[in-house]
Amino acid sequence: MGFWTLLEGLLLFANALAILNEDRFLARRGWTLAELPGGRRNSLKGQMIGLIHACQYMRLPLMILNIIIIVVKMFSG
Repeated sequence: MGFWTLLEGLLLFANALAILNEDRFLARRGWTLAELPGGRRNSLKGQMIGLIHACQYMRLPLMILNIIIIVVKMFSG
């Protein structure tokens, strides 16, 4: 496994987190920022909720990175 494969895997993981719907999927399980008390943001659950929220916020840069990866894959094989 090379560095490029690791980067592709991280991009796929970020894509998976970005498409999670907060109303349909996350709210049922109590994984929204609104349901998280202020003091619990440093817990593992709080950090995961923050990561999901950050990936959803950064959708446009993720799209651009996906386009770059697709173009590089087309030319490099």
